[in-house]
Amino acid sequence: MIFNSYAFIFGFLPLVWLGFFLLAKLSVRLSTAWLCLASLFFYGWWNPKFLVLLVASILFNYFLGCRLAPGDRNEVQRDRQRRWLVAGIAANLLLLAYFKYLNFFISTVNALGHQDWALLNIVLPLGISFFTFTQIAFLVDAWQGKAREYNLVHYGLFVTYFPHLIAGPILHHGEMMPQFKRAEIYRPDWANLAAGATMFLIGLFKKVMIADEIGPYGTPFFEAAQAGVALTFVEAWCGALAYTFQLYFDFSGYSDMAVGLSLLFGVRLPVNFHSPYKAVNMVEFWRRWHMTLSRFLRDYLYVPLGGNRKSKVRRYTNLMLTMLLGGLWHGAGWTFVLWGALHGAYLVINHAWHGLRRSLGHNLHHSTAWGRGFAC
Repeated sequence: MIFNSYAFIFGFLPLVWLGFFLLAKLSVRLSTAWLCLASLFFYGWWNPKFLVLLVASILFNYFLGCRLAPGDRNEVQRDRQRRWLVAGIAANLLLLAYFKYLNFFISTVNALGHQDWALLNIVLPLGISFFTFTQIAFLVDAWQGKAREYNLVHYGLFVTYFPHLIAGPILHHGEMMPQFKRAEIYRPDWANLAAGATMFLIGLFKKVMIADEIGPYGTPFFEAAQAGVALTFVEAWCGALAYTFQLYFDFSGYSDMAVGLSLLFGVRLPVNFHSPYKAVNMVEFWRRWHMTLSRFLRDYLYVPLGGNRKSKVRRYTNLMLTMLLGGLWHGAGWTFVLWGALHGAYLVINHAWHGLRRSLGHNLHHSTAWGRGFAC
């Protein structure tokens, strides 16, 4: 079931919305459980057998998170909890690696080692990257003492919440769980309803009327290139730009729909895109593009690696590693690794250029029309 399907818009969504607020008059806990079960149904609509995987992942991470909760810990207990944290993160990553990267590993070994290992018939579960990263963040937050609530129903809803389950945004435990405790979200708010419906319609327009319409214009160029046809300069740029705008309007449209849908229930999700193609440099671009992923990579990868607290060489190395892994997160293929490496190199160059300008006394907050023009 997808957001722009008739089954979702005219069947699932009205039923879940009405049920949520009607049940809230009887019991908030019952209303929350209804939304959680509806989210599981939404996920299972694609393939019911993967519900077992999702529920098992939720239970595993919830009970491990409870075990990692701070309390009064001495050094021995803290070391034990650190080992549990490492084991939990490893288990989540191994699950993701099996479904998403095992065939990529096998094909790489075949190519480099001249082997002939058969690829496995693995079906990639929808949204596995999103619910895996969401729960890794929860485990880290629990160990650091940032997670304040350990209600199983709320946690299950936090992970499965249908507006974000399939394609994000990637959520932090601390920004979602407190909202489920607020009494006002269990009463219809017409301002939220109007704003949420508007946001959903904007996202729907971007997805259906722009992304889906642009897509067919870019596909022939890529098919021709794959078949060995030499494209002209203009044809290559037309194909690249068509794919660029299709990708942006598809993903940002989906994110807008997710934010709007959530607002119908009174729950606010973080905005995931902020006009990224208006950015004037690569640093600003990554502050505007898939912002919740950028936040996750910064908080749970770049900063633990040392961030910018070490030398410049270490800082740029951390940045490159973060973007390489960020590229691999987007897809299992060497093209994604190369894409991550290129963006990492662009960010390193951009930060180095900013550092040089600061040393020369330039004001980085001041720009000119010529500078912005060349940047675009």
